[in-house]
Order: sequence, then structure tokens, then C-alpha cells
Amino acid sequence: MAGFVSNLLILLLLFQNICLGFRSPLSVFERYKDISTSLPNECLGSDQPVISFGLSDFALDIRMPAVTPKQSDTYLCMSVPLPVDDEAYVVDFKPHASMDTVHHMLLFGCNEPSSTENYWDCDEGTCKDKSNILYAWARNAPPTRLPKGVGFRVGGETGSRYFVLQVHYGDVSAFRDKHKDCSGVTLHLTHQKQPLIAGMYLMMSVNTVIPPGKKVVDADIACHYKRSPMHLFAYRVHTHRLGKVVSGYRVRNGQWTLIGRQSPQLPQAFYPVKYPVDISYDDILAARCVFSGEGRTTETHIGGTANDEMCNFYIMYYMEAKHAVSYMTCTQNTNPEMFRNIPQEANIPIPVKSDVMKMMHGHHEETKDSGTSSLLQQDKKEDILDQETKDSDASYLLQQAKKEEAEILDQDFHIEEAVEWIGLDLKLGQVSGLALDPENNLVVFHRGDHVWDENSFDSKFVYQQRGLGPIEQNTIIVLNPSNAKLLHSTGKSLFYLPHGLSVDKNGNYWVTDVALHQVFKLGAKDKEPLLTLGVPFQPGSDKNHFCQPTDVAVDPITGSIYVSDGYCNSRIIQFSPNGLYVMQWGEESSLDRSGPGQFRIPHSLALIPDLSQLCVADRENGRIQCFRLETGEFTREIKHKAFGRELFAVSYGPGGLLFAVNGMPYPGETESVKGFVMNFSTGEIIDTFIPLRKSFEMPHDIVASEDRTVFVGDVHAKAVWKFACVEKMEHRSVKKAGIEVQETKESETIAEARLKNKPEARDPLKNMDKQHLFQQASSTGVSFVLITTLLIIPVVILLVILVFIRWRKPTVYGADGERKLDSSSGRILGRLRGKGGGGINLGNFFPSHKGYSRKGFDRLSTEGSDQEKDEEDGTDSEEECSASPLPPPPSSS
Repeated sequence: MAGFVSNLLILLLLFQNICLGFRSPLSVFERYKDISTSLPNECLGSDQPVISFGLSDFALDIRMPAVTPKQSDTYLCMSVPLPVDDEAYVVDFKPHASMDTVHHMLLFGCNEPSSTENYWDCDEGTCKDKSNILYAWARNAPPTRLPKGVGFRVGGETGSRYFVLQVHYGDVSAFRDKHKDCSGVTLHLTHQKQPLIAGMYLMMSVNTVIPPGKKVVDADIACHYKRSPMHLFAYRVHTHRLGKVVSGYRVRNGQWTLIGRQSPQLPQAFYPVKYPVDISYDDILAARCVFSGEGRTTETHIGGTANDEMCNFYIMYYMEAKHAVSYMTCTQNTNPEMFRNIPQEANIPIPVKSDVMKMMHGHHEETKDSGTSSLLQQDKKEDILDQETKDSDASYLLQQAKKEEAEILDQDFHIEEAVEWIGLDLKLGQVSGLALDPENNLVVFHRGDHVWDENSFDSKFVYQQRGLGPIEQNTIIVLNPSNAKLLHSTGKSLFYLPHGLSVDKNGNYWVTDVALHQVFKLGAKDKEPLLTLGVPFQPGSDKNHFCQPTDVAVDPITGSIYVSDGYCNSRIIQFSPNGLYVMQWGEESSLDRSGPGQFRIPHSLALIPDLSQLCVADRENGRIQCFRLETGEFTREIKHKAFGRELFAVSYGPGGLLFAVNGMPYPGETESVKGFVMNFSTGEIIDTFIPLRKSFEMPHDIVASEDRTVFVGDVHAKAVWKFACVEKMEHRSVKKAGIEVQETKESETIAEARLKNKPEARDPLKNMDKQHLFQQASSTGVSFVLITTLLIIPVVILLVILVFIRWRKPTVYGADGERKLDSSSGRILGRLRGKGGGGINLGNFFPSHKGYSRKGFDRLSTEGSDQEKDEEDGTDSEEECSASPLPPPPSSS
């Protein structure tokens, strides 16, 4: 009996030892804080960035490796590989930074960082391949927690392999003491499959102009949504100093539903969507930024200098895993008229207390004490810093776009033919030109009963079939892009051999006629041209003549006209909005080489107003050349072997994408005729596509809409093909009353991250820094079932041992069994005690933050102090509340 009692006491001691792991992690973290404050120059935990939280969860600590920026407005980057091969999900982001030293942080996912160094200057770039924004932090924003069951999917077979952290150091006066900075973010990841996948939707204005002194200026953004249903749960706003209020809405059947509204002068955190908002196919996402130009003496534009502004509305959403897309953008305003009905609240600035405003722009008590002169200098300095291009994540990306590096790309998709499209059956002539009007209707330019063949021109390019008269059919037709229904037609008895087509922002048609050697501007409802360039039937190469002009493009910002001229000239000509000659550039290619600015039939134009560039399909040289709009200066060439010898047409799509079609291969060549999708930033081919019905014969023009619906016109097949993204193709059961999504193959996603496991990556899991583990555990938790299991298992084992010993005692050991029992049980329990006391600390599984909940975001208090709150501190005074419960995921059928 005495032996049984002693064993029971040992069991109780072991149980107590195990339970010590459950002591409050808050107290442990307080000790960790005390220690860390005495080591200001060290990056605690940075040598052991991987921390295990049990069977399925782990944390990844991503920190700057003890850096000291030497000048203000420095951007530093560093990369960390994801230490697992299999799929994982990011469910929490915990920042480690203060606005005293860090202006903002961005976290990217990609396959190949721009550098292999420990850290590098971000001017070298973040990633060599495509990159997706996973997280953004600025102005002491609190930790970001996703709703339960929602995660950013990373890892797996097709995702990125690295995280790249970018830190912007604004004013480096805080580094006068030469201390080291270890700012960064800790990710909480889990291998447990999340049913709902998180993503980010960025709405951004790119062409707003704020006149000096004007009291109210609106910047409006709107895009049609053309994907699977998504549910919104958080939003973030951003402008520079002129912004007063930013609001975002869903517009459905004319009804405006608020997503979120906030002052951009408050902390730039992700705020919870007050009421759950779902977005369905063909809804409109709309946003408005309200600015004031008071105090400015010159115009303020979007983009690249200290006097620029930004207008951004970020949306966090979740989707069903099978249809998830992790990153989307909207940079247009597809329906300006609808903003007449925007709710009045969007026009009312949100007042910000002066002390909060000062805090948000970096004013501290010590500055006030230094005297009025010093304060004014500090004010001016902070104003400049706050308006720098790199003021936030989105502004930095826009600056990169201005430098011809389009960072905001959604590239992971596939284009397939829309087989339900009946446009192949339309009775058309040779289809020479395509465009989209401001309502996104498809405009087709065709040749009716006229044909361009070997008898059309003589050796001097003079048209030989004038006796046929002009085309008697309407050569310009407008089609519904969904069902090919005829909406409008014009252009009867005006043209002989139509070629190029574009539509300006006002809906006017701009066309070229190679027989007439002319360029025309036509109103949508006008029977006579509004403007004519060139002399009819007279080819030439001076300022007043063209020779078979191929295409025309109009700058939506300046109204300047650009003409590619053409089959028998090798030049690009710029005209003023009223048709006056401005300049030209280009020359014919030599037989043995083709240099920059040399053409062999400049056949198609793609204008990129956001980047002030014009790209030309240099047809017979099989390449794309791009030039600056203002000067005609050559900027880049895009050429691939897959193009073959000829590239017929090029088109620019929102989001930094180029679309192109090539020509039929020459005898003996293997490159087939197809469509191409390219990343404008890098020039790489993202996707190719071919028809499923019939085949391309001579695809002559291409145009893409904002939702990546692509149309291709074929001059020989006399047909118009329609192609769409895979995601869109998978939703053929869309109904007017709602969306019913058929169950098809799983869509590809964009911001998945595949990160290889390195052999040494597991070692930190065995030899982790305990203090750092306590810190991470303070913001995470695991299920009660796991904890209970870990408690019960040793108890059950001990009970089994005790039963076994009691059974063996009378049958084996005899009279001295008591002594043997004590000896053997002591050895066994001694080993168990060694394990229990040395390695198991289940307290790390519990969150310590007061009111912590994975159900939604903690609402950020706008009355907080000017220092970043410690979320683990039980005295945290920030108001906290959870977002509304998640709506049920959309059903599949």
C-alpha cells in the first residue's frame, strides 16, 4: 500500500510539472520584454526564425538582420524561404515595428528574390519574377488577424518559394545613436486546411489631377467584378496629406452598399467591415477619394514626386478554396455617370483631432520643446517625407510602374476560348480592327465585300480598284460583348480598305484606310468624319501624307494622336488633338539587322497612358518596341522565339499585361500561330492560347477588357474569337437572380507560395530560444483537444505502469518486491520526469491577449497614444470588438 501511495505522489508531482507549461504566458512575456529592453542592439529570435506550435502550427519570424539605415527615405529588403514544401496557410500577422523608426513595411511572396544577399537596397527590386503583396503595415497599425477558417494559402506545388520583407525607413534621425534595427513581422501558419482562402483587392486611381486651391476634388474608381463570389471582411484606405476621406462600395442593381469609410489621416490599419458584404458576378466595386487642393500653388498629380498624391482602397476578402484568387486590382472608372448617385456620406470629410494628426505625421513632445523654429523645420521635413512616392506600399508600387516596372500584376491565370460565343457565325468581311468603347462594348472594323489582294495596289502603292466605289455595308459594328448582339453600326459608303481601329475616352472612333491613305475620326452617331488626316488616294511620306497607315491611338490624358505609318513608310507620327503635325520617329530596318526605332511594317499600336509609353507591333521583325510618348525615345524591346517571324498586333490590358497575336509560320518553321499574354514589366510570356473551334488563319488585331476577356479578329477567317480567363469560364451557370457556380476543376490562385524545405530548417524546432517561443505563443493558440490529449497521454501511461507493477508484485518479486518496485518505478518515472520538466511547456499554446478572438479583426482605437501598443499587455486600453460572424460560404451545384 505504501508503494502505491508513493507512486501516486510521484504521479501528482509529474502532473504538476506538466501543468507548469500552462502558467500564464503573459507573465513570461513580461519577463521577455524586460530582458529585451536591456538589449536594444540585438535582434532577439532572429537567429531562430522557425518556431513550432505543435503538430500542425508554426511561426515564421521575418526580421531585418540588425541594419542601420544611413539616410532618410531608405528602402531595405531581405528574403526568407518558407521552410516547408507542403501547403500551409497564414492566419495571423504580428508586426514588430514602431513608427518612430519605420514608415511602412510590405511583405511579398515570390519565387526568386532580386538578391541573394542578407539584405539589399530595394531599388534593385523585390523579386525577379512576379510578386504578390501578402501584408502591409504603417503608422503603428495593430496586428492583423484573419477570421476563423480563413487563411492566405502558401506553399504547395505551384506557389512562391520566398517571402520578401521591404522596410521603408523615413526619417533616420532616430538612428543617430547608430543602433541596429530588427523590424519585421511574425507569421502564424498552420498546415490545417482552411476552407476559405483570403485575398486582397486593390482599387487605385492613376489619373487624378488636383487643381491648386480647389476645395473639393473627387477621385473615382469603379470596376465590374467578373469572378466567383467573394466575401469582404476588412478594408484599408490610403492617401497623402491632401486626402480627407476614402469610401468604398458595392453597387448592385443601382443600390450602393458601404464596404468601409475612413479618414486616410488616421492609422492606416485594416478595419473590419461593419456588416458582411458579398460580391457576386457582375457587381460593381466603386471607391471615392475626396481631396482638397487648398494650400497648393500647382496642380497635384498621382505618382512620383513629393508633390504627388495617392488614392487607394484596399479590400481583404475570402473565397471558396476551389475558386480562390489571391490578388486583384482595379485602376479604372468604367462608369463615371453612376457616381452621381453615390451616397452623400462619401463626400463628407471625417474630422481628425489635431493631436492625432500630429501624431500620425511624426510630431513628438521633444520636438515641441526645441523651440518654434525647430518645430517649423520639423513640420516641413515631415510634410515632405509623408508625401514621398514611397509613402506607402501602393505609392511605392506606382513609382515602380512609373519606372516601367509594373509591380501590381495578377498573372496566374489561363485564357481559353469562350465556346458559347456566337461571333464566329457573324456575316462579316475581312476583320481588320477591334476595340472596346467606354461601355466595354466590342467595336469591329471590317471590309464588307472588299478584299485586299495582289491586285489592290500598284508598285507605287496607289489603289487600283477605285472603280468599285466605297464599301456599301456598315463597316463599323458595335456588339454586346456577352452575346454578340448588334447594338449599333455605322461607316457605310466611307471606306475602301479599312485597317486600324481605336476608340477614345469620349467614344469617338479613330480608323485608318490603307486604300485612301487616310486617318479618320468619327462620332458614334455621325455619318461624316469629325477630322480627316492625309490626302485621299495619294501615298506620301511628308507631314501631310501617309502611305498605307496601319493603326491610330489617342492619349486619353493629352488628346495627342499617334499614327503608325505604315506598310510603305516606317514611322510613328504624332499630331496634336486638333490634327496638327507635332513630330515623328522611326526608319526602315536594314536587311541584316533591326535596331531600336527601326521598323519593318509598324502594324499595331498599344498606348499605355499610366506609364506614358506607346508600344508598336513591328510586324515583319517579329517584335514589340516601346517608346516614350513625349519624346519618341526608345525604351525597350520584347521579342520571343515563340513569336516566329511576324507579330501582327499588340494590346495593353489593365494590371500591367500585354496581349499579342503572331502570324502564320513560314515553311519549315515550327512556331505556330497563337495568342500571347505577357507581363509588361518583365516581358515574359505568362500564357498562350489558341481557338478550340476552327483555327486561326491570319489573326489581325487583338483587344482585351479589364476582366481579361480577349477578342481576336481574323482577316482571312472573317471572324471574331472571344477568349476568357479560366475562372470566368467556370461560371457558366450564372443567373440574373444570383450566381450558381457549377462544380468544375479547381481554379489556379495567384498568391500561393511554394517554399522548399531545407534540411537544417528543422533544427531550430529542437533548439529554439525559449524566451522567443513565449513571445510568439502570446499571440497564438491551439485547440483544447490537443492540449487535453497531451495531458491525458502521460497520465494513462503511468496508470498502465502502476497496474502492471501491482500485478507483477505478488507474482514475481515475492518478499523483496517492494524494494524492487521502488527501484524500477523510480527509474521509469525518473525518465518521464526528465522529459516533463525539460521540454514540454504547454503554456506556449495559449493566447494571452485580452479578448483575443479569431472570429474577426480587433477594431483599432482612434484615440490611442502615439506609441505602438503591446497587444499582450493586460492594461491595453484600445477598444476591442470582433467582426460580425462570417456568412456561409457560397454553395456549389
